[in-house]
Amino acid sequence: MSFEFIKCPIEGLWEIQPKVFGDKRGYFFENYSEKDFFEAGLTMRFVQDNQSKSKKGVLRGMHWQTKHPQGKLVRALEGKVYDVAVDLRSGSPTFGNWYGVILDSEKNNMFYIPEGFAHGFYVLSDEAIFTYKCTDFYHPEDDAGLMWNDKTINIDWKSVAKGIEPLLSEKDSRHPAFDKNRKYFDENGIWIGGDWTE
Repeated sequence: MSFEFIKCPIEGLWEIQPKVFGDKRGYFFENYSEKDFFEAGLTMRFVQDNQSKSKKGVLRGMHWQTKHPQGKLVRALEGKVYDVAVDLRSGSPTFGNWYGVILDSEKNNMFYIPEGFAHGFYVLSDEAIFTYKCTDFYHPEDDAGLMWNDKTINIDWKSVAKGIEPLLSEKDSRHPAFDKNRKYFDENGIWIGGDWTE
């Protein structure tokens, strides 16, 4: 197998480390293999690849899609980011909990976030190129998000930001707070939250 699959403390999240083969000429590694992923029980199908470039201090999040939820396999192609997922699956024992992974282009590690989670990242390096594979297509009418610094969820951005104030888009600065009494997704990552209005 060309990957190490590491279960994270929240069910459904995985950190994935590819085996890197390198010498003085450079390196080679597989960044995805359906065969290996399926053998590990990760039988999702990807339909779209996305890429973004951001400078240090940029925070993008916390995002998801409602009626067309996306599972995402994310990694830093260049640079380093702090990548975070929040469990929005109603009935999950970790509903409202978050987990973060530092994705580093020198380490080449990846993070899989299934449907039913909010997702975001903060750029730690001078700039970062971030890439991700998605299990559904982008549907702008389904865009949704949570406040990046919601006090109930309480994501620890400060320990990685080291005093650098996050740079947010106008849209990301206006997301609503988390509501622990609201239904978002079911245990399978299917949207049950009705019409979403921010």
